[in-house]
Amino acid sequence: MFFSKNKPKIFGIGNNKTGTTSLKKAMEELGFKVGDQRAAELMLQQYTSRNFKPLIKYCKTAQFFQDIPFSKPYTYIVLDHEFPGSKFILTIRDSPEQWYNSLIKFHGKLWGKKGGTPTKEDLMEANYIYKGWAWEVMKNVEGVPEDDLYNKEILIKSYIDHNNQVVDYFKHRPKDLLVLNVAKSGAYSKLCEFLGVQSNAIDFPWENKTDV
Repeated sequence: MFFSKNKPKIFGIGNNKTGTTSLKKAMEELGFKVGDQRAAELMLQQYTSRNFKPLIKYCKTAQFFQDIPFSKPYTYIVLDHEFPGSKFILTIRDSPEQWYNSLIKFHGKLWGKKGGTPTKEDLMEANYIYKGWAWEVMKNVEGVPEDDLYNKEILIKSYIDHNNQVVDYFKHRPKDLLVLNVAKSGAYSKLCEFLGVQSNAIDFPWENKTDV
């Protein structure tokens, strides 16, 4: 494992459904100690109240972290200040439209009745992480109206805004941010170069793929 207290932290800060699980798998294969994702997801309520103290403590348990709450606004700024010298990876899809379609299909598969787009009731009853967690994410994090939870315009704007804000934040620090589309040829090599490691692998391990 490439983990010690003196090693820089690495944060995957791309939205869910941008290849984050594939990135996590790659980091594990490269020998980095990956944080327990479930433990981070359980901090959703602390994140929504902007209490980052538990998350900062949690980040001392490993070297690489990804998905909620790392994939959401403000978190990367707090962690950048708390852990100087860290590296950040912004995973993206080919287009916002592709990301949105993937999100809809994935949520439908997990929580929708017969694979359809989940309703408020579906999300409130979903026993994922804990009962109602999925509903809390859509209501308190994504900021969509209760009667239109998968509003395309709002969600795509959120996706674009997050990506633009990350790029703008790091615009004078190109060595600290890697913007990565894991589906593109050469993406794995870019990751290894960014991390300063070597691997014989050519392509990313593609996990949780949602065809769109």
